Amino acid sequence: MSSSTNDIILTNAKLVLEDAILDGTIVLGGDGTIAQMDSGTSKLPSAIDCGGDYVLPGLVELHTDNVERHFVPRPRAYWPNAIAAVMAHDSEIAGAGITTVYDALSVGDYDGENSPRRELFAEMVGAVQRASALGIFRVEHRLHLRCELSDPRLMETLEPVAKAHKADLVSLMDHTPGQRQWRDVEALRTYMSRTGLAPQEVERTIRLRIEKGSSSTPANWRAVLDLFASESVTLATHDDTTIDDIDQSADAGIAISEFPCSLAAAQRAHARGMTTIGGAPNVVRGGSHSGNVAMEELASAGVLDALSSDYVPSSLLQAPFLMAERLDLPLYDTLKTVTQNPARMVGLDDRGVLALGKRADVLRVRVADSTPFVQATFVRGRRVS
Repeated sequence: MSSSTNDIILTNAKLVLEDAILDGTIVLGGDGTIAQMDSGTSKLPSAIDCGGDYVLPGLVELHTDNVERHFVPRPRAYWPNAIAAVMAHDSEIAGAGITTVYDALSVGDYDGENSPRRELFAEMVGAVQRASALGIFRVEHRLHLRCELSDPRLMETLEPVAKAHKADLVSLMDHTPGQRQWRDVEALRTYMSRTGLAPQEVERTIRLRIEKGSSSTPANWRAVLDLFASESVTLATHDDTTIDDIDQSADAGIAISEFPCSLAAAQRAHARGMTTIGGAPNVVRGGSHSGNVAMEELASAGVLDALSSDYVPSSLLQAPFLMAERLDLPLYDTLKTVTQNPARMVGLDDRGVLALGKRADVLRVRVADSTPFVQATFVRGRRVS
C-alpha cells in the first residue's frame, strides 16, 4: 500500500464497511477523500497503529438542539459572545464524532411567555452562518429550521431569516396540548409538574397553549409550506403520533417523519414512502422520557431509518452500539442509522460510508467497559478532534 506526504494511514483497525467489518488499513487522501483500503497491516513508518480500534464513517446528525444550550447555559443567562457559543458547540460536536451537523434552531416557541428562543433566533442563525463563512468550524454545519406551528408570531420570526439564509432542512412542529407528542394531556400535566409549577399554573399554561395552537397551527402549516415551495429544501414533520398525522405530511410531499411517537405512525410513514428519524437518547435510556414509543421497538419492526442525538450529542455514537448488542444485529447495520441513512435522507451521497472516493470523514473509536468513545475525528482527511 502506497501513500503520499499528505495522506493519513490508519492501520491495525476494524474497518466498518457497508456489509462487513474488515481488519485492515485505510488511507485518508490529502485531497479529502478515501484513497485506499485493504486487509492486513501497513508497515509504512507513517502509519498510525489503531491497536484494533474501530474505524467508521463520521456521524451525520440531522437534528440537534445543542446550539441553544451554549447560548443560554442557565435560565435567562445569555452568553454574550455568539461566535464563542457556536464554536463551543462545534467543539462538542466534533468530540462526539459528528462530522456533518444540521443545527436545529427553533423558530417561534410554544411557550412564548418564558422562552428566550425568539429573541435569540436571528443571532444564532447569524453566528452559525458567520462561523461557516470564516472557515473556523471543525465540522460541516448546515441549517435546520424547526418551525413551531402553534406560535401566533411564527411567520414574522421565520420570514426575514428564511429570505436571508438558505435552509437545508425544515421541520414542522406542533406542541399544542392534545396533539402529537402531547396527545395525552395528562402526561403533559405530569411532565410540567416535575418542573416545579404549581397545579393552577400548569392548568393556566395548558389552557393558553391550547388556545394559541388551535388558532395558529392550521394557517402556519400552509404558510410554511408555501414559503419553501420553490426551495430545494428537505421537509420533515415532528412527533407524528397518528396515521392521520402521517397522511397529512405525505399528502403535502414531506419526506421525513422526525421522532414518531407511536409504532403505528412509523409503520404508516414507511407505507407512504417517508423515512423516519428517532431519538438516540431514547435508545440509550431504554425508552422515551415522555411516555412515547421506544426506538428499539421501531428498529425491531424495521421502521427506524435514522437516529438523532437531539439533546445529547454523545448519544449518537452510543445508541447504535447498544442496539447491536440488545437486538442482536450486526454493528455495520445499526451504524447505518447514524451515518449512511441520514446522509441519504438529505441527499448527501458523498459521505456516510467507508468507500473509495467518498469524503474522508472518519472516526477512530475505541470500546472500553462496553462503552464506545471517540479517539480521533477526521473531516475531509484532516484530524479535527
